[in-house]
Amino acid sequence: MKNLKGGEMMRRRLWMLFVLLMTFSFFISGCFYFTAVSEMKNAESRVSELKAANGAKAVPYEYTSAEKFLERSKAEFADNDYKAAKEFAVRSKVAAEAGLSKVKK
Repeated sequence: MKNLKGGEMMRRRLWMLFVLLMTFSFFISGCFYFTAVSEMKNAESRVSELKAANGAKAVPYEYTSAEKFLERSKAEFADNDYKAAKEFAVRSKVAAEAGLSKVKK
């Protein structure tokens, strides 16, 4: 390795740090994307089950909550906010599961 002056070595280290941070941020954002997609699919299946079990009439609060959270999740996903999309999908799934448990009683 050739001899580098102090400023050149510092620039090289900063450049490597920048590259590492960018790589890490892309990796993290990709993880949010896939978990959001997975949670949205789970929420959609639970809402469909609740709908099939006549949840709209039996448990209107849980049914409406599950549908609205799922709609919000899809809107956040369309805006590329995958973390928020995942959180709303989880809330939708929880509301649908609560509705399903009440319907089955």
